[in-house]
Parts: sequence; C-alpha cells; structure tokens
Amino acid sequence: MSTDAQQDSGEEFHAWQRWHEGRIVAVAAPHGPLALTGTHWLADHPEGRIPAVPGQWTEDGDEVVLTAGPEDTLTVDGKPFTGEVRLDADRGAIDTSRVAQGERRLVVLRREGLWAVRDFDPLSPARHAFRTIDATPYDPRWSLEGTYRPYAAEKNIRVGNADGRERGLGLSGEIAFTVDGTEHTLQVAVEPDGSLWAVFADTTSGTSSYRFRFLRPRAPGEDGSVRVDFNRALLPPCAFADHFICPFPPPGNTLAVAVPAGERNRIDG
Repeated sequence: MSTDAQQDSGEEFHAWQRWHEGRIVAVAAPHGPLALTGTHWLADHPEGRIPAVPGQWTEDGDEVVLTAGPEDTLTVDGKPFTGEVRLDADRGAIDTSRVAQGERRLVVLRREGLWAVRDFDPLSPARHAFRTIDATPYDPRWSLEGTYRPYAAEKNIRVGNADGRERGLGLSGEIAFTVDGTEHTLQVAVEPDGSLWAVFADTTSGTSSYRFRFLRPRAPGEDGSVRVDFNRALLPPCAFADHFICPFPPPGNTLAVAVPAGERNRIDG
C-alpha cells in the first residue's frame, strides 16, 4: 500500500471512530432511542386515557386534543399546563417536543393518518442497562464505489414493520455496487437533504448481526456516483427499544452475501 493510500485509510479509520463514538453517545442520550418506553396509538384508546401516561389524549381530525388537570403535572412549551390544548405532530428533536412531565417527553406522532403518543423517559430500564454498540472495526474493503439509479417515478410498497403492522415505504431508486465481482443492488429512499436511505439485511442478519440494518449514503454526485460504506451500517431504532415501528427490508433488499461490517448489535452490561 502506498504512503498516500495508508494516510487516506488512516484518516478514514479515525473519521469512522469518531462517528462510532458519536453514535454511542447519541443512543445513550437522555432522550435517545433507549429512552422510548411506549408508542401508544390513540385508536387503541378511544376514551383518551393511556395507561401510565398523564392527561387525556383524543384525536380530532388533523389535530390531537390534550386535556390535563393539575394532578397530571404536565408542561406545554415549557410552562405548567392545565386545561385543553390542540397539538400537531412533533417534527423536531425529542427535546423540543411541546409536552413534558419533568424529564419525560410526550411526543405526538402521526403515521398514515393515525395518531400516537410516544413516551420518552430518561429513567427507562433499557437506557440504564445499555453498555455500548458492538461494531466491526473499520475495514476499507467495505467502503464501496456505487451508482445511484433513480426510478422514473417514486414507488410506494407495503412492508411489514417491527410492531407487526404493515405500512407504506416510499422508494425513489436503487444503488448498485460490486462485492467480489458480483453486482448487487439495494432499493433506497431519498431524504430531504438529498442523502439516501436503505433498509437491508444480509446473510449475517439474525445471527452475528441484528435482523436488519439501515444504510445512509450521502447524496450521489451529478453522475450518480455514490459511496456505499457498509462500515457505517446502522442498527435501526427498534434494536434499542421495542416500541419503534421500523420498516423491514423491502423485497430485493436482502443481500445474498455476508456483510461483516458496521454496527452489529446492542450490548447491555
């Protein structure tokens, strides 16, 4: 390996190390994914009372109505709240959700027209049991050159989700890359910032790695070139808390090869 190649590989390793350490910090944050203790669909609670969640939550068309008394000890927009308030879905960071009870954050969620309340509690057992993320050390062989091939029109398919329900998954194209001389493809969505997102599995899934993972390549170049870096394969949120509704890989996104790279599993201590 040339000196320049060795230097590039070293820089990539250190960049990956910083990314990996940042992931551990983010996952273990007070309102990170380990803090999620429940996703409560309002359709399952037509009376508006959710066990262990303060207040009364009812849906009213394009809004959720929260009614609370002093005994609920809720705040809205950082101020003590009693009475009735109409809420839209929270779209920012968990810390910025409008409704809280002490350090707990009660996040309003909407999926395919259905409303839910998510309960993020820094005192969750999962957060305090967590030790680290098991990840394979950086391997430059798994940082691959790829090509993004957009579809003529976005397609929406139904896939199973981690909570046992089926929901739509929007797909905008595919990325193609080569492993040991064989081309493989993954269907991807395009994020608002132009980056890509894939849900995938491989022959290690469910054995030496979690049952599926996410991949988030940066936005492709004008010529469609894209870096497919499996060193940054991510555990989905549902690997940290059972109450997330992560989509399973769509048909065609289970690779017929082993990908011994990236995040593998959560480790509790």
